[in-house]
Amino acid sequence: MTNTDLERAQTLITSIPDYPQPGVNFRDISPLIADGPALRAVTEALIAPFEGQFDIVGGLEARGFLFAGTIAAMTGVGILPIRKAGKLPRPAAAVSYSLEYGTATIEGPDVLKKGERVLLVDDILATGGTLSAAQALVRELGAEVVGSAVVLELKDLRGRSLTGDVHTVFAD
Repeated sequence: MTNTDLERAQTLITSIPDYPQPGVNFRDISPLIADGPALRAVTEALIAPFEGQFDIVGGLEARGFLFAGTIAAMTGVGILPIRKAGKLPRPAAAVSYSLEYGTATIEGPDVLKKGERVLLVDDILATGGTLSAAQALVRELGAEVVGSAVVLELKDLRGRSLTGDVHTVFAD
């Protein structure tokens, strides 16, 4: 991975104004994940600070699943799917949180071992509600969050005030 690979990957993230509701500027990573070299460069950048420090990668539904899958394949670890409420047949834990455009609940399955080290991954850090809830969910399931990583941080929304330190590949 080179800086040029990451610079090109960043240009593939597009903005869609007023989606999913007026006033929200949605960041679309679809062009980035459709480009193999860009996806690989971003995935390597997500992993870099945490290499060898995690036993499983937690992917936040839905776009976080995409990066969790590539990280798992590249590092030989499993995936903890962190799902929206009602998507798991037997959730082991649930945490509710606020979004910039509403409220939501996430759930996790009973697949973690006590003390297992989890790297949490998502596409965007906005207000921090989803990632903060995922951190709480992992702890509730008896595991340890060794780090949180996102592709893009929207700094103006100050998500770190809820999440603490987060490794970001890009910031806007």
